[in-house]
Amino acid sequence: MASTSTSGNRLHIRIANNKAYVWDVEDIATIRTKHRLCGVFTGTLPHLSQQNLFLGVPMVLMPEEVVLLVENEFAVLIDDPKAHIEPSVAELQRWNLQDKESSQRQLAQLAAAAKISPGMSVEAVKKRKERELKRAAGAKLAGAVPDSSLFSTSETAVVPQAADAQYTVLIPASSTFFEWYNDSACLFTSIDSAKAAGIWEYPSTLHERAKCGVFRGLWEQGMYMGGGIKFGGDYLVYPGDPLRYHAHFSASVLESPTFSLTPMEIVAHGRLGTVTKKSHLLCGWDDETKDVSYLSVEWAGFG
Repeated sequence: MASTSTSGNRLHIRIANNKAYVWDVEDIATIRTKHRLCGVFTGTLPHLSQQNLFLGVPMVLMPEEVVLLVENEFAVLIDDPKAHIEPSVAELQRWNLQDKESSQRQLAQLAAAAKISPGMSVEAVKKRKERELKRAAGAKLAGAVPDSSLFSTSETAVVPQAADAQYTVLIPASSTFFEWYNDSACLFTSIDSAKAAGIWEYPSTLHERAKCGVFRGLWEQGMYMGGGIKFGGDYLVYPGDPLRYHAHFSASVLESPTFSLTPMEIVAHGRLGTVTKKSHLLCGWDDETKDVSYLSVEWAGFG
C-alpha cells in the first residue's frame, strides 16, 4: 500500500515502463544544484524539434540516481500511468465546450481589432519624419535653436492600426493541479514498496547492488557521476559539475573486492584511460560490509 503521510515536500519522480522521469523544471534544478545529480535530458525543444544536440524536459534519471534520492528521503516514486484519471463523457464534453468558447472569444477579438479605423499610413509617417529631420538640420546650420515642438509627444505620429492592431488574448497559466491527474493513491516513499507494487525493480541482482553502492560511495565524496559507456566504464567521475569540469576518472564496478581481472583487461583499462586523459578507477563492492574499495590504474608516465 502506498504511503503519503511521510512524503512531505519531496521531489516527484514519475515511473513509466520501469524508467524514471522528472518533468518539473524546479525539481530538475534542485536535483542538479542541491543533490549533485545530472540525469539525462531526452525531450525535444519546441522551436528546434529536429536537432538532438541540446535537449529539454523530461529528464531521465539513472537507476542509481533514483535509488539514492529515494533512500535519502529526497524523493518519492509515482506510478505515472495509474496517476492519469480516465475522464468521463461529461468531462470530455465540458472540456470540449470550454475549448470552443475560448476559440470564439479569440475570433471575436480578432474581428473587433480588424474594425478599428486605421491611423496615418506607414508612408505618411516616414515622410513626416524626413521633413522633421530636414527642418532640424537646417535650424542647426543657421545656428538657431530647433523648435522643441518638432519633437514633442503631441506631434508624434499615430502608429498604424488595422488588421495587425494589438489585442488581448487570455491564455490560462500553467498549474500544478490537473483534474485528470491524481498521484495521491500511487505514490511510494521507499524502494521496497515500489518493488512490491511492481513499478520498480532496481536493484535486484548483486551487480546492481554493487553499482548502487559504488555510486553512493563516490557521491558521498562530493563527486558527480555520468554514464561512462563511451570511455569503457560504468561511470564518468567528475570533481564538480560536468558543465565546469572534465571527468578525472572512468570507473568500473566490480562485484567483489577480490573480483578477478585478466592482465589484458587491466592493460586495456589503463591504456583507454590514458588516451582519454583520465585514470581508470576499479571499484570493488563488498556486499557483506557494504563498503567500497578503490584502485586507480594509469599507464606509466601518464600526466
